Amino acid sequence: MRYYQTDSGVRYINTNDITIENGYKIEVFAEGLDAPGSIIFTTEGDLLITNSGYTSGNGAVLILRNGYFEVIADGFNMPLLGISYRNGLIYVAHKGYITTLRLDGSRQDIITGLPSYGDYSNCRVDFGMDGKMYFGVGTATNSGVVGTDNLWVNEYSFFCDRPGQPIILNGQNFSSDNILIANRAEKVETGAFKPFGETNSRYELVREVKRASGSILRANLDGTDIELVAWGLRCPAYLKFFYDQLYVTNNGYDVRGSRPIANAPDEFIQIVEGTWYGFPDFAGGEPVNSPRFTPNGGMMPELLLSCHPSVPPRPLALFPPDSYLVGFDFNNDRKFAPVGTIYIAEFGSIQFRTIGNSVQLFPTSGYRVSKINPYNGSISTFIMNKSGFPSFLTGEGGLGRPVDLAFGPDGALYIVDMGISARDNPNVILPNTGVIWRVIKE
Repeated sequence: MRYYQTDSGVRYINTNDITIENGYKIEVFAEGLDAPGSIIFTTEGDLLITNSGYTSGNGAVLILRNGYFEVIADGFNMPLLGISYRNGLIYVAHKGYITTLRLDGSRQDIITGLPSYGDYSNCRVDFGMDGKMYFGVGTATNSGVVGTDNLWVNEYSFFCDRPGQPIILNGQNFSSDNILIANRAEKVETGAFKPFGETNSRYELVREVKRASGSILRANLDGTDIELVAWGLRCPAYLKFFYDQLYVTNNGYDVRGSRPIANAPDEFIQIVEGTWYGFPDFAGGEPVNSPRFTPNGGMMPELLLSCHPSVPPRPLALFPPDSYLVGFDFNNDRKFAPVGTIYIAEFGSIQFRTIGNSVQLFPTSGYRVSKINPYNGSISTFIMNKSGFPSFLTGEGGLGRPVDLAFGPDGALYIVDMGISARDNPNVILPNTGVIWRVIKE
């Protein structure tokens, strides 16, 4: 066990507070990191991580040299959660941009102006056998309607979700406080796929755009010739190829905003080109006007589209709501586990709940590393805290916020733990509390 001082206190680390599948051992590889968000190993064997920028506002890429992490380059937009590597270039996905970076620190923006002004940003790049790079773009909103829950509205009032195919709307409009005026005394109506304060009509046609919300895009390695691969995702947080097949983590709707949706699962999806995956009317392959998606004390969600591009396929694996799926990797070493087994980081979510006369933090799901059977989609827990709760709530020395993982050239599994959250605000990561854990087969 150990303690280390941070800018905001002390993080306690004790691997005895972690339970792990029989036959494996977990140890600390690195500690005291500032909000690390991503990890990769280059083909030359170098270990690279990112500083996501959540604590400093300054996204950075770092390399491990002589036992210390050194900054290669910083100044990237926050959040910086995804890097990848190909032919001597680091591909950095940061808000609105994809930038190539060399180990000497020189860089070039190869894609700019991605529609990442809203709730969810663009995710990491990966490379297909067709020689193209693929990446995800998140949605502007929780469920298709701009509202008072979208904190970016004052700065980007023109922004909203845009479809990847022509769609026809049912014409609902949603009333909310007018957050664009000082006193917010008046109400304003907002329609689906419209900027805040703009309405739509029944059977209105909304035309498609190439850089659609909630989409998978691809481009040449220099960023030219962007194409739409698939759309209808909500929050594609991470994507990766396994041979010629592309997979993505997609996080489900929240109970918030003008169109709250409850009990929406988080999804692990196998991408098929040309497919619509259900946003904003399906969750886990089911229509959201099913009773199970009705918030407590609220209204059953209505469908926003009058007809759907297709019936969305069911995801390969479904996780509990608010697991918040992020990075994953595929095992290729039969000594570690069956080849193709998927290991996935669950960042987790914390909600505020009123209990009696007090408001308390209530952990929902996540805060663990799970594994997925690639043949049938079954899920099992690989690593979690013995208490089942995140360490910042219990004070134990285990996992905080797992965000990414990757297999190293030594066959071990390396897990990025972004850090511990502030007890009074789980959305705040404490500086310099990040850890990289290393898992080996005993």
